[in-house]
Amino acid sequence: MADIVTLKALCEELKLDPREARERLRAAASDAKANPELAKARKPRTPWQWVKGSAAEREARTVLAPQSN
Repeated sequence: MADIVTLKALCEELKLDPREARERLRAAASDAKANPELAKARKPRTPWQWVKGSAAEREARTVLAPQSN
């Protein structure tokens, strides 16, 4: 079975608030042109999780990466 990366694990790793992370992921997944893999992987009413090393996980990490202001 493939390793699964959950939103909880990403939030702990990146030191993010899960609520803020979900908001950012929802916004990114709604823009299918900018984040096609994230949009394909999103299933409503299911936990945010990805196969380790997948394109969708990479897009999620990019969306959740700390933004420099």
